Amino acid sequence: MRPTVCSVPRNARHRVTVYYMPKETLTVRVEPKTREALDAIAAALERDRSHVVNEALAAYVETHRWQVEHIRQGLREAQAGKFVPESEMKKLVSRLRRK
Repeated sequence: MRPTVCSVPRNARHRVTVYYMPKETLTVRVEPKTREALDAIAAALERDRSHVVNEALAAYVETHRWQVEHIRQGLREAQAGKFVPESEMKKLVSRLRRK
């Protein structure tokens, strides 16, 4: 991110730094109901549809990034021979079945 430089009057009491991130255009097809829902959310937040879509995509990407990293970590542990002992696993399964 690069800060955007703004001129500030000499008597200003606060300085604000504005960050601008370059964006790219992405075209997608959505169901009409999805678009209506996005528009309703945008209106409720007093933001535009692009903002809502960007926030949703960022959350989606972060969730999947987290999942992939934890899967990879589990695979590394399995390859290193780090497993839960069978007795502990049986206790866990037994406890879960009672619920």
